[in-house]
Amino acid sequence: MAKGTRGGNGRFERNPDTATRDAQAARLRTRGLTYRQIADELGFAGPGKAHEAVKRVLAETVQEAADDLRAVELERLDQMYQAALKVLETEHYAISHGKVIYLEEGGPPLADNGPVLAAMDRLLKIQERRAKLLGLDAPAKTSVTVSDAITSEIEQLAAQLGMTDDTEPSEP
Repeated sequence: MAKGTRGGNGRFERNPDTATRDAQAARLRTRGLTYRQIADELGFAGPGKAHEAVKRVLAETVQEAADDLRAVELERLDQMYQAALKVLETEHYAISHGKVIYLEEGGPPLADNGPVLAAMDRLLKIQERRAKLLGLDAPAKTSVTVSDAITSEIEQLAAQLGMTDDTEPSEP
């Protein structure tokens, strides 16, 4: 039985032998064996260690599936982005009753910026979705300050309820 090693950060690092044994533990669990039986069969120190092995396999399986799905979604977003970019880069002309509108006869056609603006909006939505999918949007930090007046009011209400900082409400 190969022992796991610890990395520079002190965390357990799996080697191919432990990964194989973890996979065997998961297969035995799917066959209905208890964690005690798995521990006995594969030489784990106890049922808790067998349970940890199965959890590691499940976590990695879920992570791999999530990574695959994320890659597919990113590819779809890339395709949508390219299509929206083509709309953005194409010249669009105003049309009324099926005919191109000209400001003056013989002059250039009237540009229609609606499709360009819609494409820009769509590109921004795709970028937002991509950033969210990749976890690029940092959580917003907010700061809340409580004024002295509010603190004083809270203390008065607590006193009315018969509470102090370190006691429970008193019974009437």
